Amino acid sequence: MTTSMLSGPMRFAYADPPYLGCGKLYLPHHPQALDWDDPDRHQDLIWQLGREYPDGWALSASSTSLPTILPMCPAGVRIAAWVKPFAAFKRNVRVAYTWEPVIFSGGRMSSATGAIPTRDHISQVITLKRGLAGAKPERFVRWVLDLLGYIDGDTVDDLFPGTEVLGKVTAQKVLTWPG
Repeated sequence: MTTSMLSGPMRFAYADPPYLGCGKLYLPHHPQALDWDDPDRHQDLIWQLGREYPDGWALSASSTSLPTILPMCPAGVRIAAWVKPFAAFKRNVRVAYTWEPVIFSGGRMSSATGAIPTRDHISQVITLKRGLAGAKPERFVRWVLDLLGYIDGDTVDDLFPGTEVLGKVTAQKVLTWPG
């Protein structure tokens, strides 16, 4: 346990890389997107997260990649679920993809530090027409920050900024749920 887990600012990371096997969906926005179809690239990212962000990190993945990616993770990680209440059924796909795992490690373990208690799942609709496949909604980002125990004064590095929604959410200073 780092000293900063008990007091002082913490440094976190959030990674939302092109999902394993889905590189072609990201080619217009990420020139090296096909590199992410290689499981070794995800292994390198997980090692980087552990090495550079000992305070805590979160990683978005697809449900189909979980059996490959989870064994790459260090002991003690947890899996949270983003459940999508609306899903478009795709032609010839019998079971719709209506959830995504978020693997997270570390963070503030106690709400006594000012971190907001949260659930290990969220039900939130997807974003549409953001110009990037897999763009995350603002409420999802707030939930990921809550998983890590993010509080005012902490920093969080967005390793795949895409639509830059994480920066927009953290710039709000006080992270409260809309509503």
